[in-house]
Amino acid sequence: MIESNKVKEKLKAGENTAGAIMGIYSPAIVEMLGHAGYDFIIIDDEHGAYSWSELEDMIRTARLVDLIPIVRTDYNPSSIQKVLDRGAYGIQIPMVNTKEDAELVVQRAKYPPAGRRGTAFSMRAAGYGYDSGKSFMDKSDDNILISVHIETPEAVKNFEEIVSVPGIDIAFIGPTDLSVNMGYKDGAGHPEVQEVINSLYTKSKKSGIHMGTIATSKEDLASAFEKGASFVSVVTTAMLKKNFDEVLRGAE
Repeated sequence: MIESNKVKEKLKAGENTAGAIMGIYSPAIVEMLGHAGYDFIIIDDEHGAYSWSELEDMIRTARLVDLIPIVRTDYNPSSIQKVLDRGAYGIQIPMVNTKEDAELVVQRAKYPPAGRRGTAFSMRAAGYGYDSGKSFMDKSDDNILISVHIETPEAVKNFEEIVSVPGIDIAFIGPTDLSVNMGYKDGAGHPEVQEVINSLYTKSKKSGIHMGTIATSKEDLASAFEKGASFVSVVTTAMLKKNFDEVLRGAE
């Protein structure tokens, strides 16, 4: 059943939040992240390989260790409703390029009259019927976090219009997709890509939107917070890879 969303509360209070993004099925790693004190987990169903039952297991595990479960959805419009019905406390939507795209996301995530989310109280999010009616719908609308990806030149161009949509909580910079879509396949470190990313942080300060991005090290995490991000996700596989490599090299 929906309870308060500590990530939304921290963001509203002007605090930074740190989480992790995972595209592999591992409730054990989710538990470890919760015990380590992270704020949220982004379960990556855009690139990851999850069945619906596995995705629900990851959401359930996150709540057991006080992590806020957020799902990065695939491109099927019905995915927003499905992940919210399974108990996700937030959604992260890839390839949001226009104000109209952002409006559709909010419409699918919120109940009438604010949106057009289908209503059922028999699913997990409503405690299989133990929570229902106006109380449940209001709590859901208030607590569900909505993050949209800014990862194309079109999205950069339309940034101010996208973040002006009521209900959008976070503009999330996807640096890898942004660099590729700008024509730079050698990574987000290219100066022109970095210039665009920095411009988004500048625009965000004027609009008041919370910014999100990814990090692959403690240095990246600190740098993102310094630039103005308040919702930063470490890449779980990158962190594991780095530590695997360091241990092996240290033993040689």
